[in-house]
Amino acid sequence: MREIVHIQIGQCGNQIGAKFWEVIGEEHGIDAVGSYGGDCALQLERISVYYNEAHDKKYVPRAVLVDLEPGTMDSIRSSKLGSLFQPDSFVHGNSGAGNNWAKGHYTEGAELLDSVLDVVRGESEACDCLQGFQIVHSLGGGTGSGMGTLLMNKIREEYPDRILNSFSVMPSPKVSDTVVEPYNAVLSIHQLIENADACFCIDNEALYDICFRTLKLTTPTYGDLNHLVSLTMSGITTSLRFPGQLNADLRKLAVNMVPFPRLHFFIPGFAPLTAQGSQQYRALSVAELTQQMFDARNTMAACDPRHGRYLTVACIFRGKMSTKEVDEQMLTVQTRSSSCFVDWIPNNVKVAVCDIPPPGLSMAATFIGNSTAIQELFTRMSEHFAAMFRRKAFVHWYTGEGMDIDEFVEAESNIHDLVSEYQQIQDAKAGLEEDDEVVGEAEMEAEDKEG
Repeated sequence: MREIVHIQIGQCGNQIGAKFWEVIGEEHGIDAVGSYGGDCALQLERISVYYNEAHDKKYVPRAVLVDLEPGTMDSIRSSKLGSLFQPDSFVHGNSGAGNNWAKGHYTEGAELLDSVLDVVRGESEACDCLQGFQIVHSLGGGTGSGMGTLLMNKIREEYPDRILNSFSVMPSPKVSDTVVEPYNAVLSIHQLIENADACFCIDNEALYDICFRTLKLTTPTYGDLNHLVSLTMSGITTSLRFPGQLNADLRKLAVNMVPFPRLHFFIPGFAPLTAQGSQQYRALSVAELTQQMFDARNTMAACDPRHGRYLTVACIFRGKMSTKEVDEQMLTVQTRSSSCFVDWIPNNVKVAVCDIPPPGLSMAATFIGNSTAIQELFTRMSEHFAAMFRRKAFVHWYTGEGMDIDEFVEAESNIHDLVSEYQQIQDAKAGLEEDDEVVGEAEMEAEDKEG
């Protein structure tokens, strides 16, 4: 079967990861100790994508849990899911990365790297047909960003032909935990541009907005945010975990979503999102889901898709619905908002349909958009980065770990390049159209003469 190795790294990565295993455990009928208690044969049909089967019909997540300090690991071990994971899967240091990307990438993280790679190799070698890796981390701290990108470099070297996806929590201006976030984020993105095949950008600010505006939560906790992220992750991985009417795997997703190798940063979304009190007033229909998915308010990255254009979109529908209706709705969206899609990639919306809805819902949909609007996110980050780097503020913490200051300069210019690539592609319309028209007219004239 097409197995995936899941790696969660750093405090944020581990908290989201734990929630992810809780959600997909529920979907596959796997309880907190790994026993199957489900009621549907389809739950086990592709269980090997994420779980290894141990003796006594116990299912163990194929997960590697990494952190540079023991705290997060201890809290997972003592949580209700603690006994689900294999004890060897926990790899942790004792010093922490102190919110310092260089510590995670060059010193503390590099020391722990070999033990992590051993566990990753062990998991990979036990697979029949390894499809790829998914890494869950945040870019604001030290471990998830510094050591997370180091680990991706090494995995990319050892498994060059496997797909490498990352679920990356981007720092956002309104919700900032640490002052040096812009440094850590820009240095990480510099690495993600080169090493990831697909990067799902999740943004705390966007998640807070969804909690306030759509879910009407007055004081959302990290638990609420993590739940939103895990719903989306569960949606994105649906078509890998359940047989659907249309099958998709990591490679198909990447091939259909990434028109240019560097532009692989996606905006995820999920529907239905409804406030607890108003659920009974809404009828869930394919049309309703489609409308909500493409709603700019429901995107999980703090950028407005209306300011850019979609290069490609993937929509994953779940529940009992007709594929014909789904296709019709998608066509309607594309024709109604044709200006939001680039016109030089025809049929740029890919759809997958899976018959099994998430627990507690009759139907749901997950949205993955590759939009040029994501440049807003990178522009914002590089502005914050530049403000501090101009004065060389906090830089000594990074150079003190043996890092070269040139790497800052290089990372910054790489992000500027990325932004201008997105901008170029967003504008790549007018010039081409005129040429095409001229060519088209010339061809028609030639035909007329022949005729």
